[in-house]
Formats: sequence, C-alpha cells, structure tokens
Amino acid sequence: MVKLQRSVQSLLESDIIKPTDSIWKIALLYGDEWQYWKQELLEFGFTMQDPISELLSVEAWDEE
Repeated sequence: MVKLQRSVQSLLESDIIKPTDSIWKIALLYGDEWQYWKQELLEFGFTMQDPISELLSVEAWDEE
C-alpha cells in the first residue's frame, strides 16, 4: 500500500488528480493492476467514492 500511496502522491503533485477526487479516478491510470489495488483498498476499509486525500492521510499501513 505504501507503493500505491507514493504513486498517488506523485500523481497529485503532477496535477493529474486532485485530493478531492474520488479514489475510483485512479483506476483509469492503473489499467490491469487496478483489480489488485482495488481489492487492497477495500480490505483496508476504503470505498471507491472516498476522496484521494483519505488514502494519502494514512501514516502507517498495518500489512501482514
């Protein structure tokens, strides 16, 4: 998830997405990898309607 978070932060800094955009918007940029990332996000309790800023605000991921 840290990898996704860094990639999304980079997209944000490049003005490709905005912090207020919904998470589903990044699906368009991830193509074949999106199913994997979507499942990961859902397991962490995110919905595709959550703003990207919520994904970026996570300071530590409890990945086991």
